[in-house]
Amino acid sequence: MSEALTMTATATAAPGLGSLLREDLACVFQRDPAARSTLEVLATYPGVHAVLCHRLSHRLWRAGWRFPARFLSFLGRTLTNVDIHPGARIGRRFFIDHGAGVVIGETAEVGDDVTLYHGVTLGGTSWNKGKRHPTLADGVVVGAGAKILGPITIGERVRVGANSVVVKNVPADRTVVGIPGRIVDTRVGSARPVDGISLDHHLLPDPVAKSIACLIERIETMEKELAELRNEPPPPDRAGECKVCSAGDLCCENEAVL
Repeated sequence: MSEALTMTATATAAPGLGSLLREDLACVFQRDPAARSTLEVLATYPGVHAVLCHRLSHRLWRAGWRFPARFLSFLGRTLTNVDIHPGARIGRRFFIDHGAGVVIGETAEVGDDVTLYHGVTLGGTSWNKGKRHPTLADGVVVGAGAKILGPITIGERVRVGANSVVVKNVPADRTVVGIPGRIVDTRVGSARPVDGISLDHHLLPDPVAKSIACLIERIETMEKELAELRNEPPPPDRAGECKVCSAGDLCCENEAVL
């Protein structure tokens, strides 16, 4: 019985600081094709420096050394332009690409295999103490400039589009775009890779254009019904028009279809 308990405790024990840092370094080569050597990453990647600094300051924070933790975090922000509060809980294989302008609040929680791009904010919406920053589950990708605000939960493998502002919970395997963030049910882009991380956050659907297209389709149907009631000729069939427009197939500058 005691041997079984010992084995279970060993299996569930938190990884050491050295192991975490090695994983953080290895994940850079998986998610950034510009990374060429370990020396280059260690010397020139501010996102890696920020994570290293946070790992150390978080250990001090949990040990009760609050001022040294905050001071080390301040030094890390000065060096990297990444502001991570030492109280934030960050999982394994965390990668901040480019790093500049990233802010992570005190009560934020970040799962494993999460990727943030520059300008991302995991911020609060209240001055009250307690949980006031977001929780990101495993495999989340947050595009450049996105803001995730408040004590909300972002589900596993969610992709947040660049410059989106997310203020509500997001279920797993969804894509969020816009201000305020809107959940898009249909995922666009390549199939999910084996490791569960999709960096195709630039391939985002446009829910506004889709809604306008649905309205136009409904108007055309009503025009046909109205023409039948008035015994008038039906309106011209517009099928095949505007099929090359990137704005939701709603307009077209191609002379061939005008």
